[in-house]
Amino acid sequence: QVQLVESGGGLVHPGGSLRLSCAASNNIFKISAMGWYRQAPGKQRELVATISSSGSTNYADFVKGRFTISRDNAENTVYLQMNSLKPEDTAVYYCNMEGTLLRTYNYWGQGTQVTVSS
Repeated sequence: QVQLVESGGGLVHPGGSLRLSCAASNNIFKISAMGWYRQAPGKQRELVATISSSGSTNYADFVKGRFTISRDNAENTVYLQMNSLKPEDTAVYYCNMEGTLLRTYNYWGQGTQVTVSS
């Protein structure tokens, strides 16, 4: 079993920045694709950004140029640097791990709240 623990959420003013972290409890992290998703109240969970095991990245259009996903395989940690935050970025942000090793796996973190408000 893999545990994903997110941190770094909080309250920030519009235009501000936050850096989310997600630490994995297992070295399977190194061969896994990692992603950040978010869910705002009353809305479905949506993809924010992903990063493959080799470092290729993909972003939702609404965060391109503002958010950056990165990973540190030595620390089994994935990051989401969020700049120029907007009130519409307010949501619970979830970390996701997926891959295949004998079987397909998919794990989620517990989520961290990000609130953008003046």
